[in-house]
Amino acid sequence: MSEKRQEIIDTAILLMQSKGYENTKLSEVLEASKIGKGQFYYYFSSKQELGMAVVDCFSNTWSRQLLDNILKSNKDSQTKFDEMFEWIIEDQKSNSAKTGCFFGNLAIELSEHDEIFRQKIQLVFDNWINALKPVLIGMLNNTLEPDSPELDNLAHGVVALIEGGILLMKSKQDINILINIAHLARKLVYSFSNV
Repeated sequence: MSEKRQEIIDTAILLMQSKGYENTKLSEVLEASKIGKGQFYYYFSSKQELGMAVVDCFSNTWSRQLLDNILKSNKDSQTKFDEMFEWIIEDQKSNSAKTGCFFGNLAIELSEHDEIFRQKIQLVFDNWINALKPVLIGMLNNTLEPDSPELDNLAHGVVALIEGGILLMKSKQDINILINIAHLARKLVYSFSNV
């Protein structure tokens, strides 16, 4: 990938993270990237293609940092679970608890109106849920079967708690909401050991 193309994507990520996809105007991307329309269209056929590249780029970084380095690491399950929350909380602190989850924001903004975006964002959440399942099995000492509906529900529930917590945190701009959700998620997981 050319350096200029990546620079355009990085610029669009910053804009879309704070303003959303629809509210990020192509003219703003051009101005912030210091390029003209001709140069933009050399790299991208449309704003939607740029948006897809933004989701792919952000997803690759996110997957490497959260899924590969934490959830799929060789650490014990409890450590992975705790580090997942630590990573998410630190990421939100770095944005002063204002921007929320990039993928959650896009899901709310675009899933009803753009099937291509919806599918890409669904894949991000599916990958997260699937990486989380073995961690949950380890935390519960294999009391849940890998293909059980209970495990699937638990993994979805943990991700839903996190995403809901991020949304409420963003609304109040208070990181403590997300910290409290992390404690609640731990209680939820351990309640399944009694199921």
